Amino acid sequence: MSRYNEPDLMAGMFEEEQLRYPMAPEQKGLKRDLRLRHMIMIAISGTIGTGLFLTSGIIIQQAGPAGALLAYFLVGVWLVFVCQAIAEIATLLPLPGAFNAWGARVFDEAFSFQMTWMYFINWALTIPAELSAAAVIVGFWLPEGSHFHTWIVPLIGIVLMVFINLAGVRTYGELEYWFSILKIITILMFIVCGILVDAGVLGGVTYGMKSWSVPGAPFNNGFMGFLKTFVSVGYSYGGTELTGVTAAESRNPHKHVPKAVNLVVFRIIFFYVASIFLLGNILAVNSPGLVGGDGTVTTAPFTLVFAQAGIKGAANFMNAVVFISVFSTVNSDFYVTTRMLLSLARNGWAPSIVGYTNVRGVPVVAVAIVTLFSCLSLITVFVASGIVFSWLISIVGPNDFQTWIFILLLHFRFRYCWKSQGLHVQELPYVAWGYPYGNVVAAVIGFCCILATFYLSFTNFPTNPGPDASSDARDSYKSSISLWARTFLGTWFPWVCSAILYFSYKFIKGTKIIKAEEADLDTGRFIPTESDKADLAAHRSWRKKLMDFIL
Repeated sequence: MSRYNEPDLMAGMFEEEQLRYPMAPEQKGLKRDLRLRHMIMIAISGTIGTGLFLTSGIIIQQAGPAGALLAYFLVGVWLVFVCQAIAEIATLLPLPGAFNAWGARVFDEAFSFQMTWMYFINWALTIPAELSAAAVIVGFWLPEGSHFHTWIVPLIGIVLMVFINLAGVRTYGELEYWFSILKIITILMFIVCGILVDAGVLGGVTYGMKSWSVPGAPFNNGFMGFLKTFVSVGYSYGGTELTGVTAAESRNPHKHVPKAVNLVVFRIIFFYVASIFLLGNILAVNSPGLVGGDGTVTTAPFTLVFAQAGIKGAANFMNAVVFISVFSTVNSDFYVTTRMLLSLARNGWAPSIVGYTNVRGVPVVAVAIVTLFSCLSLITVFVASGIVFSWLISIVGPNDFQTWIFILLLHFRFRYCWKSQGLHVQELPYVAWGYPYGNVVAAVIGFCCILATFYLSFTNFPTNPGPDASSDARDSYKSSISLWARTFLGTWFPWVCSAILYFSYKFIKGTKIIKAEEADLDTGRFIPTESDKADLAAHRSWRKKLMDFIL
């Protein structure tokens, strides 16, 4: 008879595997409390928010219905392969910094330093952008000339987010699950109602595809109008990569990360493409309220669809749901921003106190810092909330582009390191499909989007109409100057800032590019227990698979 019983033997094997693949410092203190349903819904919540609900109106006005649809489709294809890259590496190395931490393993520590800081800055600016959007949405209910202080809306949101994030990752995940269900129901409801409105069943007006033939459609402002949409589309899709960040707190990354990525990507693209198609059919490029006179968003286009169709009650309901959905997105933004700060601190790239976690696994100091950044939304005390929102997304959109193209490049490098160490692709817990051809197609789309933003930053500088111009002409000139300045700042901010961070760290620390044969592909690996392996092999009925796909 063996001197060890079976459970003891299994525990010993598990401990042996842990010694072989030690825990990364940044993993300590976190709780693996996120289930599969949480991860799927978090990824949806982080993506479906103000980008779709608000900026889609600007995109249709800029490029027309066909231009908007094509832009969303192309960026969607890019993101399919970005998410596949994330799934492959995050399943193997579920680190809190996710793709931001991979550079230090397979390329250069300075690269991870700049990428993590840039990703933190990106989300730290996204939070006030979303909160400013909430103030815009409230404006739909305010009578003309109202003296309501819109800064009260983001202030309430900040307080709520602090309490939710201090409660722990399990509470956060559970809330996001139900928030996300609300978003899915909202979009499904809009798609169904939008079809009925488009067909004339609701509202009494048959739209069909008439808006595709009005002046300025289907491609408004020609090729230039199409190019101008990419930053806003990038902002709309921002957050699709969140599944990689949540992997560090997943109960079973080997099962949850691939499923979350594969289910979420196609669901989001379907929601986006279907919604943009219907919005483009019903809202013509010259629809009143689609975009304000200063070029900023004024009303959620989802709400405008019902208001334009004369269904006021439905418009109010839709606006309320969009308002709640925006707060759900802010909740996801708070989560990912605090985890980026945690990763920075644990890697020694920020003060160590920032990495402190309490008994519930909450990085409380990081939460406090993110709260301070979110207070940028209170600028609405002095400036219109729509203008604040437009300036912030002009920076966030290009920053998303930078993150996605870096993820693809790191995936190429990871595969090279993996092969150089004599390892086979079949040994990976998840293999990205379409590699390398899908990555090449995605990289081409990505580089074209980035080049388009560079080109636009140097073109279309407004011409001063002169002192004798009418007041309307002068107002139009001021608006054009503001738009050009937003474009220039947003385009160059992430690249200039990234270069400064990278070369400064490289110069101070003297880091070198890591040899492929010496890349650390072991520290921080997830080692599945026997119960995890049983969970992976568990058979699910077709009913459960169907429910997983729907919810």
